[in-house]
Amino acid sequence: MVSLFVAITDQSWFDLLSQEQPDEVNFWQPSGARNFGALSAGELFLFKLHSPNDYIVGGGVFSNASNVPLSLAWEAFGIKNGVHSLAEMRQRIARYRRDDALLDARTDPPVGCRILTQPFFWQREAWLPVPQSFARNIVTGKRYGTDQPEGRYLWDAVVDRGGLLASESQAAARYGTPQMVRPRLGQGAFRLAVTDAYERRCAVSGEKTLPILDAAHIRSYGEGGEHDPANGLLLRTDIHRLFDLGYVTVTDDHRFEVSQRLRADFDNGRHYYELHGATLRSPQRGYAAPSADALAWHREHRYLG
Repeated sequence: MVSLFVAITDQSWFDLLSQEQPDEVNFWQPSGARNFGALSAGELFLFKLHSPNDYIVGGGVFSNASNVPLSLAWEAFGIKNGVHSLAEMRQRIARYRRDDALLDARTDPPVGCRILTQPFFWQREAWLPVPQSFARNIVTGKRYGTDQPEGRYLWDAVVDRGGLLASESQAAARYGTPQMVRPRLGQGAFRLAVTDAYERRCAVSGEKTLPILDAAHIRSYGEGGEHDPANGLLLRTDIHRLFDLGYVTVTDDHRFEVSQRLRADFDNGRHYYELHGATLRSPQRGYAAPSADALAWHREHRYLG
């Protein structure tokens, strides 16, 4: 059985993203007070418009959910949030929460992020009427399962309209057995997944100040690395910069190593040498450990020795 979640969204959010056709989207909620646990990674997240447009108009493959400050949601996804600017996103949050204090740019309210990969946006003629059980008084959304008639109806309709799921699951028949889809993460989803994997702490120093923490690729994306949490480390910005330049690396037993080139090139680096030999924090349960192949690539192709 595969679950699907039908959520309600604004026409403006849908219109902007259907024009942009991004590789990922943030289906955000104005309050970041609750955790979203209706779906597992690889299940379907569909969106319908507000009444009277009681139609499902698109969706995507659910990747992960997180509650993060507005600033991070904007930095990670930008226009993929379905708004043109940070100021517009702030205005919408203030309106939905009926709190004009949030219009102050010095505030950084939490936002609930539901990250979708492989998003699809249907043309008007393909819009799908919601199941009869989707009551008009539903505010957020409703979950369905493919082991029930309405859930199977939704699954088959998505396959029929897009072909995405059939190709991903490599089903032989047009309507094969519903299967989860492996999310293909984009940059924003990667950033939030790595941030949550390391519980918002630098894997080396333990620093917890979120604005100065980066989701670093171990093997750079431009040289074959993937947007995969196993190819990521959460690092303080200065350590991230040194990692990319090859002045620091991670050993095969997950210890932080600092090159002698740091002292030779800059006659400095005392703080980093104090961290030399430190054991990296492990990602929390449910997330993969750093890829041994990616770490080996960094030592062989980036580290200055």
